[in-house]
Amino acid sequence: MLKRQGIWPKVRKLFNDVHLWLGLTSGIIVVLVCLSGTLYTFNTEITEMGAKELYKLESAGEKALSTAQLMNVVHMLGEGNVNSVQIPDDPKRSYQFTVRKEGDNSRFGTTIFVNQYTGDILGTSKQYNGAKEFMSTMFSLHRWLLIDKIEKPLSEKYTNREIGSMISGWATIIFTLGCITGLIIWIPQRVKSWKQGLKIKFSGNWKRTNHDLHNTLGFYSLILLLLMGLTGPQWSFTWYKTGLQKVLGTYKEQPVAQNNGKGEGKPEGKKEEKKKEATEEMPAAELQLISVEEVAIAANRALPYNGNITVTLPKSSKDPYQVSKTKVGFFAPAAGDKVTIGSKNAEVIKVEKFTDKPVNERIAGSIKAIHVGNVYGTFTKILYFFACLVATSLPITGTMIWLNKMKKKKKPASKKPEPVNTNISLS
Repeated sequence: MLKRQGIWPKVRKLFNDVHLWLGLTSGIIVVLVCLSGTLYTFNTEITEMGAKELYKLESAGEKALSTAQLMNVVHMLGEGNVNSVQIPDDPKRSYQFTVRKEGDNSRFGTTIFVNQYTGDILGTSKQYNGAKEFMSTMFSLHRWLLIDKIEKPLSEKYTNREIGSMISGWATIIFTLGCITGLIIWIPQRVKSWKQGLKIKFSGNWKRTNHDLHNTLGFYSLILLLLMGLTGPQWSFTWYKTGLQKVLGTYKEQPVAQNNGKGEGKPEGKKEEKKKEATEEMPAAELQLISVEEVAIAANRALPYNGNITVTLPKSSKDPYQVSKTKVGFFAPAAGDKVTIGSKNAEVIKVEKFTDKPVNERIAGSIKAIHVGNVYGTFTKILYFFACLVATSLPITGTMIWLNKMKKKKKPASKKPEPVNTNISLS
């Protein structure tokens, strides 16, 4: 009597075929995206290594100069007005002043690095940094597959960046589906076979080792790979970002443009102009506000832990100071806390601790950190680095498994020798 095989082998074969074709269709793109992502995990560290003189001081002085004095030095460079100042927890790290000229719509502005003990300008973010340029190329490869570097437009409907973003986005979605189908294929049919699926056999032939590298390493890094894959496409597709926000319960409807009476929104270039106050974009000293040092002291009282402080200056005398503080250390979380402080009397108006927020808001606020791997500082960066290496290797080891199976199918079966007839007739 034949033993019933059940439905599982058929289901497993279906998922195996799906897994195979998902991997083959996205393999090359996944290798490029994951390899660049592996390097970009330590973007901050690599960038700082390329220009140590900007970030680190040879020694700490006895007392730092006042931020008012330092801002005057920065102002003399003519790069623009100071928007914010970053005060590091480490006394051997430089102060960073973010400046922006009027009409500058860039996202980050220009950063001026200053020795807070001598008042010397160490440099700016505009100067050449080979490591920074390399990491910028890695970022372009990761997000847009370097298609944004092509000057000639490839399409009339989409920009080169949009094309690159869509390709990498779909490849990431396919990769995520591949991880899920891979897990289903990995699940052994018998419980006693689990132990074998968790080990890499290096004593066998290279085909067996390659097979174990693909299956076992993929299993161990699966959770991190899913986190990367599920968060990545939000930067490629608006519909994906909206869907993710709705799942987390943080979606907010975007304001609709006002109708101008002709069924259209307000035309560009005819926005209502608001009169700027005479005090706007002026240094804090001229606004007769409290000093940045007083703001930092008030912030440290509200948030009593060691950390880096970034103070955003008010644009007018009516606005408060905005302070953000992030913890430092090997396990330091990327998310920071915020404090709003009065610009006249150092009164703590509002304290926003990240840990006090609802879980869904904390997840939504950590999407970037979850994707790049710094959600818990250097500790998770190291984990993500190795997980990205595994992700880079999976399309390669998977393709080798497929090629080996194809060769095995094409190899002709060896014919059994015909039996020798021992009944010889002696006629």
